[in-house]
Amino acid sequence: MKHIITTFCCGAVVGLGIAAFAASPADSKFAMTAAHGGDAEVQLGKLAQERSTNPDIKAFGELMVHDHGEADQKLMAIGQQESMTLPADMDPKQQAMYNKLKAMPEPEFDKAYVADMLKDHEEDIRAFTKEANTGTDPKIKQFAADTLPVLQGHLEKIKAIHAKMTGGM
Repeated sequence: MKHIITTFCCGAVVGLGIAAFAASPADSKFAMTAAHGGDAEVQLGKLAQERSTNPDIKAFGELMVHDHGEADQKLMAIGQQESMTLPADMDPKQQAMYNKLKAMPEPEFDKAYVADMLKDHEEDIRAFTKEANTGTDPKIKQFAADTLPVLQGHLEKIKAIHAKMTGGM
């Protein structure tokens, strides 16, 4: 085996190690984005549990903390196996959304949180589907394929909450 340096976009070094497979730049970028996104889902889920008075939104927030917390642990383990250093926090855009939601009064919070979760899970499903279908790193590709049904379930749940809030619209 040889030493492999794995990089992602902009040439930043993700990890240095000895590996049989090195994550491609696309796989590494996916893993970085998924790690940031998973933390955002957990933090926003906690915020939903604290801020919302809607029991459906509170339950959805709890689901986000549980499911994305588990997925984050799996992804971090893969990152260690692949000699990748993955982030354990939100990216600046996600942090800004968190701060914005945290400052909103409850009725506005619920609407904005549900809208964000709809948009986010639609984007996640596209990214995880792409990785599951075209990824080259077997472990990252399998993580995406295994996580995809969970994300699809989240989207269905948040769509139902949205429909209930908007009278079925």
